[in-house]
Order: sequence, then structure tokens, then C-alpha cells
Amino acid sequence: MTGLKEGNEGKSRITPVQRMEIEKRMGTSFLPIAIKEPFDMMMEKMKAAKPEAAKLHNALLEERYDLSNKPAQGIKMSRGKPVQEGVRVKLAAGGMTWDKLGMMSSEDIERKGLFPQGFLPLPHPNHAIGGMVFIKSEIDEIKRLEDRDLNRFDVDFDLPDHFLPEFPPPLFLTTRPDLGDVTQGKLVNIKNFSDIFKGILNPKQLEGLRLLVTPFPQQEFNQTDDRRTEHATLGVACLDCHVNGHTNGSTELLQDLRPQPFRKRLDTPTMRGVYAQQFFGLQRSIQTIEDFSEFEQRTAYFDGDHVTAAKKGVFQPDRLQVEAMAEFQRMLDFPPAPMLDAYGMLDPKQNPKESETRGQALFFGKAKCGVCHPAPAYTDNKRHDLKLERFYEPCLTNGVMAAPDGPVKTFPLRGIKDSPPYFHDGRLLTLDDAVEFFNLIFELKLTQEEKKDLVAFMLRL
Repeated sequence: MTGLKEGNEGKSRITPVQRMEIEKRMGTSFLPIAIKEPFDMMMEKMKAAKPEAAKLHNALLEERYDLSNKPAQGIKMSRGKPVQEGVRVKLAAGGMTWDKLGMMSSEDIERKGLFPQGFLPLPHPNHAIGGMVFIKSEIDEIKRLEDRDLNRFDVDFDLPDHFLPEFPPPLFLTTRPDLGDVTQGKLVNIKNFSDIFKGILNPKQLEGLRLLVTPFPQQEFNQTDDRRTEHATLGVACLDCHVNGHTNGSTELLQDLRPQPFRKRLDTPTMRGVYAQQFFGLQRSIQTIEDFSEFEQRTAYFDGDHVTAAKKGVFQPDRLQVEAMAEFQRMLDFPPAPMLDAYGMLDPKQNPKESETRGQALFFGKAKCGVCHPAPAYTDNKRHDLKLERFYEPCLTNGVMAAPDGPVKTFPLRGIKDSPPYFHDGRLLTLDDAVEFFNLIFELKLTQEEKKDLVAFMLRL
């Protein structure tokens, strides 16, 4: 590609002509309708290509991150999984430190090429192919419970398990906070949802949950010959990704953008606390959870291609069904936060640690986190453009284009310790990474102690 190189060297800015060249190379906005070769041939070809693609992607992860298992002492998720600590994004060689980098201007960082590679967009495990990729624990449990296989023959999930949410996670209801976790420690699925929730939900809510755990055809998981599973499958349920109304960290590509290099990796967001949100989608403006539920089923799960959706057997929910689905989703609550008062602030009666109190003051003061993440849900229900392009020249790395994002949604921070990794594509593996990221891009010039205090506070949310 003329004037545009891959990787971390030889970067150049993208001109409109180069953007059009990428568009032509990637084809049209629509996916192929006809299958051009027998399924067995296609599958064997993609299986053969899998090791080399995984090798390339894993090398990028090792270059960008410290992937070792370093749990924080005494810090657990809601069900007891250790929370990872420490900054995992690697700095450029040559004596650079986070303190030194934090004192530099965006112009100097961009000119000297010092923006940490781990702060650039994280590619999909195979960005050219894309699609839903599930974590191994989810694949194994669904196979055991339902004999339904979510394993793809062409790509595997990439991040180590210790950077992911606990599996299966607890589920809390706004209507019955007295019950705590209602799942009995189980993965809620099509075979057990009625036994778990009967007597807790009314019939309409139970029907909404039934629809959320029912597998329907999706882009890679279906019964056509252009699927990505060895055997034909019923498909994927909403709660296969949003496990127990939360998240398992599974990933896919955002369906909104074209061509393929400009599509963003999407880390499955939690559905906890959707009642506190006023619009849905990272960059879309879907105004209700009913509309979002309908949109996901009809187009999003098929890469936004309604033609492909029709071919593969799209589920067309009616309005009564999406209302039932939405009613259940609005009942999903944040995990308990015993250190917070009714306003979502640290309760002095609970004797918070000094570091947590200092962190709260920083959150709403010098660090300016509270500008976009006000209490009690810690979201302003708006979109903001971080303008990351100030720090780097656009480049193509492992199939993903580091280009301006534009405005993206502010997600809630309540219960944030339960939802690693962070940012919309999971590029920030720990809360320490997130603090370094925002300290740098907003030029906050926080001290190391202040960064630790901020993390201490967020662990209490």
C-alpha cells in the first residue's frame, strides 16, 4: 500500500486517497452471498492458517504487555477471583519511565514516537476475519450443559484468564437486593433458567430471560456452510457473551464501521446497571434497551449486514418480545458496594482507608474523572472524543488501523473491579493501566502516590 506501512516503524499519515485505496482492497460493504468452495475445503484452509495468525497476534501481545499473573493482595471480585494489579503496558526501551512520559506534551510524544504501543487499538485475535470469539471456560461449560459448541476452528480467544472477569459471575437484581447473588453459583442457560428464577420473576420477566438464553443464529455460529464451527449449531444466546447479565470478556468486531481495518475490537460490556443508562452502543445513538435488543438480533450479530442475516436465519423478535427482554435487563443491578452511601460516595461511617479517601478527592478533583463519571452510577450518559490522534501517527498494525475514534460512550464505573479488561477494546488490562492512560492523554501530571490512591478508590466502587 503506497505510503502506508505496517507496524511501529515507518508510520505515515493517512490521506483521503490512501483511505479509498484501503476501501477498494477490502471490497464492498456487503459480505459475500455465495459460498465459493465446499465447506470442508474452506475449513481445512482456515485451520491451516490459524497457527501463523495466532503466532503473529501473540507476538504483538508480548511486545505490548506484561501478561504475567500478579494478583493484588486482598482484592477480590464479587465472587472471590483475585484482581490483577500493576501497570502492564510496556514502555519504549531507553530509560523511559511513566513519570518522565507524563511530563511530556502530546506533540513531543508524537514527534518522538513514544506513545506506548499498549495504548494503541488492540486488534482482534484475527482482525481480517473478525467475529465473535469466546473464552475457553465458556466454551467448555456450554458444551457440558447443552452440548452446543462455541469453539471456532479458525481463531481462539487471546487474553490470559487472569485478566478476565470471574466465570460464572454473580447476578444481582434491583427488585430483590435481599437475595444477593441469585444464580446459586451456576451459569444461567436455557436448561436451568426456569428452575433458578421461578418464584423470583413474574411470567413476563421470565419470558424475557428465556429469550436472552435461547440460542439464535449469528454470523459465525449457525447452520450454513459459511459458519466458523466444525458442526452446524443453533447459534448464540445473548447471555453467552453477557454471562449471567454481566460479561465474560469475549470479543468481536464492532459492526458499524467499514472497511475492515477501521472496525474496532469490542470487549463485551457488562449489562449490570443498564437501568442507569440513557443510550446504547459505543458510537451509535440507540435510545432504548428495547430498540437495542431488537437491533442486535436483526443486524448487529451479523456484522450489520441484513442480507446475510436473512440468509442465515435471523430471529425477528416482535415488540412484545423485546419489551420482555428489556424488562429483565433493566432489573440487572450493580454488585453491592458496602463502602458507598446512598449518593455513591464513600461512607465515613464505614471507615474507609486514607488512600481511598484521598483517591475519591482526586477522582472528583485534580484527576477530573468525575467530569465524565459522576456518582452514583459513575457515568454522565454522554459521548466524548478523547482525541488520541494527538499522540501518534495513524498506522496499520496486525490488520487494525490506529485512526481517530471520534466520540465514544462513557460507560459506568460502578463495580469496575469485576469487569476487566478496560476501554472499549480491552487494551487496558488493569485499573493501573487505565489510570496511566488517562493521566497521559489528559496531561494530569499525577504523582505515583496519587495514581495508587485513585486505583484504591475505584476498587471500592
